[in-house]
Amino acid sequence: MTEPLKGILPVAPTPFHADGRVDEEGMRRVLDCLIDQGVDAICILANYSEQFVLSDEERALLMRISLEHVAGRVPVIVTISHYYTGIVVERAKAAKAMGAAMVMMMPPYHGAGLKADEQGIYDQFAAVDAVGIPVMVQDAPLSGVNLPVPLLARMARELEQVSYFKIECPFAADKLAALIEAAGDHVLGPWDGEEAVTLLADLDAGCTATMTSGLFPEHIRPIVMHYLGGDRDAAYAQWQKCLPLINHENRQCGLRACKTVYAEGGVIGSDHVRHPQKQMSERTKTRLLDLARELDLTALRWGK
Repeated sequence: MTEPLKGILPVAPTPFHADGRVDEEGMRRVLDCLIDQGVDAICILANYSEQFVLSDEERALLMRISLEHVAGRVPVIVTISHYYTGIVVERAKAAKAMGAAMVMMMPPYHGAGLKADEQGIYDQFAAVDAVGIPVMVQDAPLSGVNLPVPLLARMARELEQVSYFKIECPFAADKLAALIEAAGDHVLGPWDGEEAVTLLADLDAGCTATMTSGLFPEHIRPIVMHYLGGDRDAAYAQWQKCLPLINHENRQCGLRACKTVYAEGGVIGSDHVRHPQKQMSERTKTRLLDLARELDLTALRWGK
């Protein structure tokens, strides 16, 4: 990458056949559908990709399929999070060797009882920094790990590749603003997540990109681009238009929303999620699809 990434960088869902097997062709179709929606990059193997239900072999397969199929059309960000630093480093090396543009990682944690201290967190990111591929820090409540601004700013200043930060913790806007103030130009990518539910506040704080699900990036990207282009009224109007679906996905559906819409539109053959996750209720699904149809989502007609 010659310029810092901006815009929308959605997480690609991992499609499964109805019997739970990885749908390899479906993965290719997911990537094509996202690219057709005008995304600025694609993230794979993230939490919204159900990385926590994939075997090591499936993970390697999906990374290879994704990087080979995208073939440089847009940058691909590969999630490499793991508690053990050795595995994180090996994953970073593999992603770099296969042409990934960036890796994303959460701080090391394993449940509530196994969390690294600040030096351990720094050391793990430093080990990946040495691989020589841009690194994005994912600051998400799922880990239960506190990443204070001074630690993030230190990593931004001292670790050459650690320049991107996805902040999706409570009060994300204040944290983004504090990080930008503390680390300045060392922060190339102050980003948000959480399906863009806090996007306007985060843009006010200096956010330059959002990592949502793949549900409807073609509608969320204009919010970011209008704002960055100086048209805040247009950004606000577009955000208001998207808010009902953003809220329903964020509060009622989670990662299942994207897969359900993609299956409805023929992008993939099944919206299966692996046990112990459950399919959403028909009530929740009906509301999701009604909201999706109101916005005439690309994914609803892409495969038909």
